[in-house]
Amino acid sequence: MSTRLSTNVLGLLPEHIARPSYERASIKAGIVHLGVGAFHRAHQAVYMDDLLGQNPDWGIVGASLRRPDTRDALAPQDFLYTLAVRDASGTKCRIVGALLDCINVADKRENLLGVMAAPATRIISLTITEKGYCHDPATGELDENHPDIVHDLARPAEPVSAPGLVVEAIRLRRDNGAPPFAIMSCDNLPANGETARKIITRFAWLCAPELGEYVEKNIAFPSTMVDRIVPATTDADRAEISQIIGVEDAWPIVTEPFCQWVIEDNFPSGRPPFEQAGAQMVADVEPFERMKLRMLNGAHSALAYLGYLAGFKTVSDVVSNKKMLAFLHELMSKEIIPTLHMPGTDLLAYRDELLTRFANPSLKHATWQIAMDGSQKLPQRLLDTIRDRIGAGASYERLALGVAGWIVYASGTDERGETIEISDPLAREFERITASAGNDAAALVDGFLQLKAVFGAQLPGDRNFRWSLEEKVRLLRERGVLMAIG
Repeated sequence: MSTRLSTNVLGLLPEHIARPSYERASIKAGIVHLGVGAFHRAHQAVYMDDLLGQNPDWGIVGASLRRPDTRDALAPQDFLYTLAVRDASGTKCRIVGALLDCINVADKRENLLGVMAAPATRIISLTITEKGYCHDPATGELDENHPDIVHDLARPAEPVSAPGLVVEAIRLRRDNGAPPFAIMSCDNLPANGETARKIITRFAWLCAPELGEYVEKNIAFPSTMVDRIVPATTDADRAEISQIIGVEDAWPIVTEPFCQWVIEDNFPSGRPPFEQAGAQMVADVEPFERMKLRMLNGAHSALAYLGYLAGFKTVSDVVSNKKMLAFLHELMSKEIIPTLHMPGTDLLAYRDELLTRFANPSLKHATWQIAMDGSQKLPQRLLDTIRDRIGAGASYERLALGVAGWIVYASGTDERGETIEISDPLAREFERITASAGNDAAALVDGFLQLKAVFGAQLPGDRNFRWSLEEKVRLLRERGVLMAIG
């Protein structure tokens, strides 16, 4: 198939393929999004696409902070792409046009800073993953020894990190008399707005005290909760979707029907009418965020580590196993839900909805994909819940099994003795710990508990927690996942 998706071929697509209802040439950029990946293109960009017909000032300019892959794939397509929504009824496709450009920081840093500093830009949004914040996941504070932060503090006009880019754009806007923008984190972090505020404000203070004071007084950091399952796009997906739309799309996005966005209404310089596209505008996002982090993300991580060890390649494979399904049901019902306080929200119904979503066989969401960067994810997904359970004097056996699953997974060998390809910022530390521990489960647990960026200072000193991890690591190694979960 030689014809490529682009503005020129939109009129040639099959009638049933939805496409932008607006004239893209009239759209102006009002949002700069750092971290244009699959999730952003399946979530925030779709909300904006739904609004642009009535509100043309809220187009998106995206930025890739690490690799030019997204720009290289989408530039020949005028940054159009296909959103393919899959469920048991089949695949429904639409063309999304909200992304107007994608700038690779390594190539065009000055261009990106210019767009971020432009008066028309009123929101900087982020999906840079946990590690993109250059912070200590256990404390939420800026890691001032992070190589990118060290670089950006020495050369603030040539930033490579997200905090550095944002603060330099703030400086440029202040110096040019442009109004301050809002910084909207859409990452899976506890109190993501507050976390972004702490990190960016601290970086600004380190650059210059008056800049830090300006950020404190003028910049808004609305928190959000985002929810949509978005597996990595495969070559088979590309082939199927290109066949459906009748032209080639180099990087379509596959997702589920479910989509949710809860946003703190804190945008002093203006915002799109998010609610018109189905977002929930609230005064306090934290209860929704905690619910999602612990129930969806926590269960996802537990099933990813345990499932991968047991040989399950996708999420739907995991929940198709009755023992694994029962384990996840009990994990949420008995250990996670009791830590949540959300009057008016049916948490049992939310649990059932999650398990139904996990079972969607059309998504083929890889357990390996979810397992990536566990050192950054574990504190907020599982360990904070364990801390609450310890504080309440309650059991946390299933949660601990999820953490033990991560330790065994991170040690690099699955139940069949096959090597696991570990993708994590601390992968070399994992190798060192595993080599030093050998077959000694206690030594392995002790080595991992010394990772303060993951476990913090208090949990490693809890004897019951340490003993529980040791017991479960031994059980997973000796008997395997399906025996360990009962």
